[in-house]
Amino acid sequence: MAEVRFEGVGKTYAAGDRPAVSGFDLTVGDGEFLVLVGPSGCGKSTSLRMVAGLEEPTEGRIFIGEKDVTHLPPKERDIAMVFQNYALYPHMTVRENLSFALKLRGYAKAEIKRRVDDAAAALGLGEYMERLPKALSGGQRQRVALGRAIVREPAVFLFDEPLSNLDAKMRVEMRAEIIRLHNRLGATMIYVTHDQTEAMTMGERIVVMKDGRIQQIAAPMELYERPANPFVASFIGTPPMNLIKQPDGRTLGIRPENVKIKAATDAESPNPQVPVYTVDFIEPLGPETLVHLAPGGIIVRQGGFADIAPGARVTLDFNLEKAVWF
Repeated sequence: MAEVRFEGVGKTYAAGDRPAVSGFDLTVGDGEFLVLVGPSGCGKSTSLRMVAGLEEPTEGRIFIGEKDVTHLPPKERDIAMVFQNYALYPHMTVRENLSFALKLRGYAKAEIKRRVDDAAAALGLGEYMERLPKALSGGQRQRVALGRAIVREPAVFLFDEPLSNLDAKMRVEMRAEIIRLHNRLGATMIYVTHDQTEAMTMGERIVVMKDGRIQQIAAPMELYERPANPFVASFIGTPPMNLIKQPDGRTLGIRPENVKIKAATDAESPNPQVPVYTVDFIEPLGPETLVHLAPGGIIVRQGGFADIAPGARVTLDFNLEKAVWF
């Protein structure tokens, strides 16, 4: 295990291009599970690949432990990386895939067997050891990819959107698998995703990125309750935070669960200072209902089934103690 440190790291692919990553300063604690999240093209995968040695920074330095790895090849960095496309050898069995890297490094047969058997037991792969990858489901293949990383016993695990090719049910199961893996190993893990649900449920800390720059670094609930700017507010949370522009130029940010609906008594509010909204559509989700309002696209989260029809005219109560201002 080891700390990972970025010091002023940047990456530009060609002269005149906007930097893919700029001014990246971050320390990942020894044994921490840290998630990089953001939309496509924000620089999260580039940042991860620079740790792996698959991309070289154009500025700044990267350390793993006390070792400056900025210009070292991947094999000298003591990392293991799990990709979204599994990257398994199709002609090798599960056992052979798990043991291949260790054989290349000259480990003794007994040590290889110990590591492979331990990884297989941890990931429930015992009954699949003699199968080829084509005989496995997507989730099973991803577990083999995880196992191949585990047997290396690296200082740092790197995950590049490893669940994006799985269906929704399998993603939930694999999230739990990776969380259990981290709890068992206590290893340093850096995980890249564009899915903010994955980020919120997996990360001890989350780094939100946009346009190659860090927007906020915080624990999940701090991001949710105290976003640093409107981008973080709208990106973190499903549904996103409501952002309501005010006449004084400020923006009120408030989560859908902190807005309550009151039925309007007339077609227009008797108080001109109290806006009236129209129900645009509703989304019944079983334990809760999302009510979408116009104008402004405000979303209200209500427990249970909301007995309200599209076209209804309503006023709102805001829990301003839970609001943030931008």
